[in-house]
Amino acid sequence: ASPDLCSRRWIWEQYDSHVMADTIAGSGGDAALVRVHRTDKALAITTDCTPRFVEADPMTGGKQAVAEAWRNITATGATPLAVTNNLNFGNPEKPEIMAQLAGAVQGMGAACEAFGTPVVSGNVSLYNETDGKAIRPAPVIGMVGLIENWQQAVGIAATETGQTLILLGASEGNSGGWLSCSSYARLIAGDETGAPPPVDLAAEKAVGDFLRGQILNGQVVAAHDISDGGLLVAAAEMVMAGTAGLEIQSAGGTLDHGWAFGEDQARYLLLTRQADQLIAAATAAGIPASRIGQTIAEQALKLPDEAPISKTELAGRYEKTLPNIMTG
Repeated sequence: ASPDLCSRRWIWEQYDSHVMADTIAGSGGDAALVRVHRTDKALAITTDCTPRFVEADPMTGGKQAVAEAWRNITATGATPLAVTNNLNFGNPEKPEIMAQLAGAVQGMGAACEAFGTPVVSGNVSLYNETDGKAIRPAPVIGMVGLIENWQQAVGIAATETGQTLILLGASEGNSGGWLSCSSYARLIAGDETGAPPPVDLAAEKAVGDFLRGQILNGQVVAAHDISDGGLLVAAAEMVMAGTAGLEIQSAGGTLDHGWAFGEDQARYLLLTRQADQLIAAATAAGIPASRIGQTIAEQALKLPDEAPISKTELAGRYEKTLPNIMTG
């Protein structure tokens, strides 16, 4: 229900997002999909930025903004192609703000080189201050990708029972997840200090390329990158988007907060009907993959040692925040 994590439906429903009859998947998932008219191809489109990461470490935050956009495109099955940016900062005449801008641009450049996604356009919005206090640095990344056959694309929704939930990618934190600088640390623990999660660009590319191959081979039913809020927020979004529920199983039968809410990078949740084959392929490719649950008929998120949280309750909190803020 926090403004950082809640639904943006109130915003995007005010805009025409249906391009002729070619919009295949609109806003609300990892990336929108728009068919290239009169072909089987489709463009995947997303925007991303995590200002608290950029504020804590501008270079890492710049890398992360590109990496998350790359994951969102990849999670549909599309190949990321190119980047645009919108650099939103305070007064660059102040050394600390100029340092944010320079570090973020260096991080973005390193990520774009690693992923082969050139920056083809961009703009800036500077001097964003109120009473001398700057906004959080927000180098927003827009990314576009291409999938040759739109029917091979997947979304984030959990839609039927009998599927296995796989965690793809490794955790970095000592407690099984990187909580420093996370939404959990800020909203639950009241702690805004600490370093953001490290961004390993080689790992991002390896995990993403593996996932894209599995999607195009038909091994993956749904995929969702893990970002703001961590694993459980991603799982809740998969439940809210679909018609089935998810039962989460963690090591030891109890929920470790780092595992549940850490914001480690280069990770995805995916649903598959062929878990053994997919995990074997991941192991052969050197990609961490583990079973962490399955889809269930009950439209709810079921956690170890906790009462199920219904889709109705999740969606109620998720959807109401922005309308309540904007309409009073």
